[in-house]
Amino acid sequence: MNVEPHEDDEAAAQPNASPAPRPPRRTTRVVELEQQIERLTPKLRIAVVFGGDKTVDGAVINPTPNTRPWKSYEPVAEDIAQALRRLGFNQVFLMPEDMRLGDRLRREGIHLAWLNTGGVQGYNPMAHAAAMMEMYGIPYIGHDPLTTGVLDNKHVFKRSLAALDIRTAPFMTWHPARGPIQPKANGRFIRTFKDHWGPFVVKPVSGRGSLHVHVIERESDLSDAIAEVFAATENHVLIEAYLPGREFCVAACGSVTARGRQLARRGEPFVFAAVERILAPGEKIFTSMDVVPITADRLHVLNSASDMSAMRELHEISRKVFVELHLESLVRLDVRVDAAGRMCILEANPKPDLRAPSESVTSLVCAGLAEHGMDYDDLILSLLADRLDLLFSQRRGTVSRLSPLLQSSSAA
Repeated sequence: MNVEPHEDDEAAAQPNASPAPRPPRRTTRVVELEQQIERLTPKLRIAVVFGGDKTVDGAVINPTPNTRPWKSYEPVAEDIAQALRRLGFNQVFLMPEDMRLGDRLRREGIHLAWLNTGGVQGYNPMAHAAAMMEMYGIPYIGHDPLTTGVLDNKHVFKRSLAALDIRTAPFMTWHPARGPIQPKANGRFIRTFKDHWGPFVVKPVSGRGSLHVHVIERESDLSDAIAEVFAATENHVLIEAYLPGREFCVAACGSVTARGRQLARRGEPFVFAAVERILAPGEKIFTSMDVVPITADRLHVLNSASDMSAMRELHEISRKVFVELHLESLVRLDVRVDAAGRMCILEANPKPDLRAPSESVTSLVCAGLAEHGMDYDDLILSLLADRLDLLFSQRRGTVSRLSPLLQSSSAA
């Protein structure tokens, strides 16, 4: 692995940009980081954690409902593991997130965990793995428990956006315990949606892949849709004004990136994967990837020649979210244009799909990597290197088991 110490040590911020979420690291830090990774590569023991199956004997004490549709993500965890091995990390282990995870981490002597899990069961399941890592004292790649919960719970995330004056689709939540919703008699509903009486989007506050999402034409049909979503999730239900315009996705991660396995640093978060989702005729929301795989004809990678205005706005939106919410790991934002032509954030995905792209299928995050001179392994190295940089620079108390690995280049 080579390093370009100056290419991405650019001006730390552009004019009028918001303050960086953390103090800038010294210029020579990227050189030191490259040396640290070279020393760690033959010795670092990494666990890639995927979603455990509660139906497997010994996985949980008592199976409970899933407020978020469950998926193992094991094939994607294998893609991540294979990329790490190609990068030279030969001690990589796949482990399911369940109640035996702590014993497995201890038995295998794991130094670092890569969280590729949406949880097992219960409430706020996406935050459970990070919470366990904090308790175990295992450093990890992924958002901290609180941040994960904020990003994954759509209503909490959208309230955070409102506090930051970042535009989002009008919304409110409802719980059937309050009885059937009566839109024309509910003051909160009238204040939120004003003269908008349809269409609406009704969906889980914590969900994935457009599952259990309904587009409702009239407010009179909201109660039935809310009941259906609640029956599937046993959780609060989000009601959102349907936005009729184009739909985009954009990703952001930390400032340390790799191109051609060469590490570099930029002065702000790395914003990439700006794509437009292509909706089929009559398709009002993007169909779940579980139903229709994401193929090249399902998206348009934005380019500077014809999409500069949209790219610039998406870049600013994602940069502001990453900085103002003090994010420290990969996030994908889903954005849609309202009737007035304004971009509004719909939701965030704190664990975007990292499926390795093939000739026929890709993921929204990996689409357009070539536009930045990167491939899949570069992306995996970027996420790993940026996290190690953060840990060694600002979380030294959490890397007590990593620091001894830097003392010698010999294999453990």
